[in-house]
Amino acid sequence: MEESKECIECGREFFGRSDKKFCSDGCRSAYNNKLTGGSEKYIRKVNRVLKKNRTIMQKLNPDGKTTTHRDQLLKAGFDFDFHTNTYTTKEGRQYFFCYEYGYLPLEKEFILLVRRDDE
Repeated sequence: MEESKECIECGREFFGRSDKKFCSDGCRSAYNNKLTGGSEKYIRKVNRVLKKNRTIMQKLNPDGKTTTHRDQLLKAGFDFDFHTNTYTTKEGRQYFFCYEYGYLPLEKEFILLVRRDDE
């Protein structure tokens, strides 16, 4: 005969395997979300911004290299405060990357968009 257990999330009684801790997938998800809510929430937010920046550059730069205006990036929701890495050329120009897509600020608020092909 199976022994009843108490769900560690909601406290309901349930039956199941001896190592089962939750009465449902919903309770399991809720419990794990509470555990990782604080620190993971900020990481998820930053990752969303980085992915959005990458997607915007990808759409505006289908050929791998193009010039656009800063306002066009801002209008699409680009956030210049977030990037994954920087690259400084020998001449001292600094590129900002969101994964393989990057940008170089130019004069008069124009932006050079590039795609790095690392294989």
